Amino acid sequence: MTEENNINATFYHYKLIKRIPVKRIFVRCYLLLPYIALIAETLLISWMSIFYFVLAAPLVFWIHYVISRSVLLLSGSAYHKRWKFSMQIPWVGYVTDQHISFRMFRKVYTYITSIGLVLFLAFLFFSPLSFVVSLLFWHLWLLLPRFYVYARLSRLRKDGMIKFNRQDISYYQQ
Repeated sequence: MTEENNINATFYHYKLIKRIPVKRIFVRCYLLLPYIALIAETLLISWMSIFYFVLAAPLVFWIHYVISRSVLLLSGSAYHKRWKFSMQIPWVGYVTDQHISFRMFRKVYTYITSIGLVLFLAFLFFSPLSFVVSLLFWHLWLLLPRFYVYARLSRLRKDGMIKFNRQDISYYQQ
């Protein structure tokens, strides 16, 4: 029976190339940014910014989910089964919970960044300024850890696999 399993089994051998630790100071500064942004927006624009700031967060979460889910479904593979909604700091939002190709990671977050920016800038024409500023802040705040990963892995080969953990980001190659 074990010989039969070994013949039909698929083995993936990944070699760890780089591990990027998520430092506590990064997480603390990341968690402090919304408070600083809310205070600055309230002082510089208006007190109504508090309402818009709270309203903008779930809207940005939903828009990120729709964009990333659409990109994954249009990819034509089973990538969307590997993604879930996470509240794990700093990986807040719709993220992968398994190994995923670095190329797919780049594709999803490039689309989220560009489509999100265009969409939120279109809100300038029919929404209050504090709401648009809040949308842009939450958009960039959610993408900040992904930009960090992208910047740290940009010099490596693009055909690797990445895995997000609470304490680090691991980059593997086959």
